[in-house]
Amino acid sequence: MDASERLALIKENLAEFLDAEIIEKIVQEGRNPKIYWGTATTGRPHCGYFVPAIKIAQYLAAGCEMTVLLADIHGFLDNLKAPIELVEQRAEYYRFIVSAMLKSVGVPLEKLKFVLGSSYQKSADYAMDLYKLASVVSEHDAKKAGAEVVKQTENAPLSGLLYPLLQVLDEQYLDVDAQFGGVDQRKLFTAAKEWLPKLGYKQRAHLLNPMVPGLHGGKMSSSDADSKIDLLDPPEVVNKKIKKAVAAPKVVEENGVLAFVEFVLLPAAGLKGNREFRVERERDGLEPLVYTSISQMHDDYRNDVLTPQLLKPAVAKGINELLAPIQEAYQASKEWQETALKGYPPPPKKEKKVKNKGTGHPGLKKKEAAAEAAQQPEKQEKQ
Repeated sequence: MDASERLALIKENLAEFLDAEIIEKIVQEGRNPKIYWGTATTGRPHCGYFVPAIKIAQYLAAGCEMTVLLADIHGFLDNLKAPIELVEQRAEYYRFIVSAMLKSVGVPLEKLKFVLGSSYQKSADYAMDLYKLASVVSEHDAKKAGAEVVKQTENAPLSGLLYPLLQVLDEQYLDVDAQFGGVDQRKLFTAAKEWLPKLGYKQRAHLLNPMVPGLHGGKMSSSDADSKIDLLDPPEVVNKKIKKAVAAPKVVEENGVLAFVEFVLLPAAGLKGNREFRVERERDGLEPLVYTSISQMHDDYRNDVLTPQLLKPAVAKGINELLAPIQEAYQASKEWQETALKGYPPPPKKEKKVKNKGTGHPGLKKKEAAAEAAQQPEKQEKQ
């Protein structure tokens, strides 16, 4: 690729690119930008993680050096979303799953490295910089920076204020040119531009992914089983969930099924060398619809040429094809399976309350009542 092709791939589908000139200069000089993406190792990754994974794959294809930060301490700081006893196993699970996702779209991983947050965030230098940053950042600014990332509660623990400070310092300690994340992190990214120079460190570029709607139109969430597709869901479960997904006819806005094609399936096909998405119409005796751009799909969907009944099976097929190599890798790895069990142990079984059903004889109470009544005259005669 030449510089313009590399930059086009880096910028594709981004919602925003802050201080893009930092990356543009590096690419124009023929060097490889260093970018990092961090993920707090909390709930089990689902299909929504394909959105950042595809961008990471594109950065790798464009020659960027990618770091995936497995933010175990962040997961603990964010309102104890990840119990400290489980973060190590969950971080390892994330390492397995992210590697498998990238391999499933055929991207070589030579320029990808994983870094565990706790491997450097407990060092003396990092702790001293954290103290320095805490001395120049107000409570208001720390809370504002993490407003859309850290869980907000009444009387929240102080750890929620530390979270954004750590994320800002990570840019320096991972020695990167840019940080990549979702638009929900914009306030945190703009804070990084302001805070790092206060410690004498350079500011970085920031690449922002749009928030892609889930299967029900809102955010795809780990805590809502119906809104997400787990990466280990079998094909029949995927088909069922896609069938139940919200995809109003002729409406492309907040359409999670169409969005998945735009941000995952089409770019994934491009990475494999054939950027197209096919919708079969054999049932209607028609030729398949073949799309190479999302604008074509949107036009056909608005005009009811592409209907939800045609779209959903095609998307389910595309998802199952992406998941197949991930699930094969999982089944082949005893270590991964053990890690999954340790990081996400099944909930304890609820003990069934044993109801006191008595003798279970339906006429017993009637007999006892009749006997009691018969004894009443005898008692009166004796008196």
